[in-house]
Amino acid sequence: MRPTIVSVNVGAPEPDGPKGIPTGIAKQPVEAISVRAPGPKHGGLGSGVAGDFIGDNKHHGGDQQAVYAVAREELDWWATEVGRELPDGLFGENLTTAGIDVDGSVVGSRWRVGTAVLEVTGPRIPCITFARRMGEEQWVKRFTAHGRSGAYLAVVEPGQIRAGDPIEVTDVPADGVTVAQMFAEETGATRD
Repeated sequence: MRPTIVSVNVGAPEPDGPKGIPTGIAKQPVEAISVRAPGPKHGGLGSGVAGDFIGDNKHHGGDQQAVYAVAREELDWWATEVGRELPDGLFGENLTTAGIDVDGSVVGSRWRVGTAVLEVTGPRIPCITFARRMGEEQWVKRFTAHGRSGAYLAVVEPGQIRAGDPIEVTDVPADGVTVAQMFAEETGATRD
C-alpha cells in the first residue's frame, strides 16, 4: 500500500476534566487543512494546523509539535484491544495515515504531503487529557507499554493537506533514531 493520508483532523475547544479547562484533543475529520510553522509554544500560534485548538501550550504545540500523525493501523490495533471502533482523530491526531510506519520513522525524516513538507521531530508523550478522552483503565500505562505513540512533525514548507494525499518520505537521516526508539528512551518503556 502506498503511504497515504486517510483523514485530516482539527479540534475545537471543549471543556475537559473537573475544572473544565479547554482542550482541543477531540479532533474531527475535515476536507483539508492548512499547515504552517506556529512559532514558539509560548506566544506562538499553538498548532501548526490553522483553526486547530491547543489548550495546553506547556506540553503541546509550537514548531517542534506543530502537527501530530497517527497510523490508522495503530488505531485498528487499539480498537481490537479495547473492543470498540476508534474513529480517525480520536487520539488527537491531525493526520491519520495508512501504509506508513509512523513510529518506525527516523527523526529528521521529511514527508512531502499535499503541498507541504513536514519533518518528523519525535514521539507524543501520553497525558491525563488523553486518558480521560479514552476512558480506558490504566490508559497511559498501557499506551506507553505498547511503545507506539505516533509522531510529532514540524512544518518545513507550509501548504495544504487533504485526505487521499500521498506521503512521500524524503531526506531520511542515515544514523538517526526512530520515533519508537525515542519514545522508549524518554519514557523508559519497552515495547510489548
